[in-house]
Amino acid sequence: MGTSSPWPGPSGKAGTPGEWRRLKGRLDVWRDDQPDSLESLDSIAEDGLGVLRRTLREDPSAFGLYDAACAGGERLTAVMDTMTVPGGGDDRAVEGAGGGDDRTDFAAAFVSAVGGEGGTIADAAVRRAAAATMREMAKRHPEALASGGKGWSGDLLCLLYRWFFADTVAEFLHAFVAEKIKLMVPVLPPLDPEDRIADWIADRVLRLVPDPCEEAAKLVEEAEQAEETVAALEDPTLGTLVQVARGLVPRAVGAALGLLAEAEPAANAGRAADTGPSAPPPEEAPDT
Repeated sequence: MGTSSPWPGPSGKAGTPGEWRRLKGRLDVWRDDQPDSLESLDSIAEDGLGVLRRTLREDPSAFGLYDAACAGGERLTAVMDTMTVPGGGDDRAVEGAGGGDDRTDFAAAFVSAVGGEGGTIADAAVRRAAAATMREMAKRHPEALASGGKGWSGDLLCLLYRWFFADTVAEFLHAFVAEKIKLMVPVLPPLDPEDRIADWIADRVLRLVPDPCEEAAKLVEEAEQAEETVAALEDPTLGTLVQVARGLVPRAVGAALGLLAEAEPAANAGRAADTGPSAPPPEEAPDT
């Protein structure tokens, strides 16, 4: 699901190209045996996210990331449309599953449908984001994957939606870190710097991605206040939720990439706190 294309970062010593060079320099000197190695990685992650955002604010078309993320979001909402129907519905968006465990079949079909087939590093980041989102869902809500992608609640769909956009940004920067780390440390240390940085970025970006469930609920409230009878808005967890999610894609991408001037939410609004209203506590990942 990756790409063999080299990192297409800007070249030069001034402006944002110079910032990418500086970020590379920080990765070059990082070592896992330093006393503050974890704190250093968090600082590098924050630095990398800031450099990416400043680059995109100067040129929103940089790397093709905005367009790739929007296209991935459109494919995601097409898949979401099939996931609200209990045990049935149109399977065209997730065709290709079958012949194995329901959870792995659906996850593979989801990644194929949402990830697309583009060959740029931004396209590869979208594919890896789809896979990362499925891994997170399998860890926190394995019962959802066991349903074969049918009958999902609105709350789970909204988690899926927000995780995907956060993971897209994280996986894009993960590619930059991975290339530099592989050159610096051919055999990765026990502390995987790539995953640490990607997790930090995903958690931070998640706080900025709009929630389709909240937006759909606002529409219902506005309709009720106006004393309008809008049948399609009576249950924002079904078809209307997907419509709202589809309309939010440009805003979700803009927020995730730092292109929108919005205040960052409270520090406890990240992924660790975003498990859904009835979600069990996250299980510890097994040692590998």
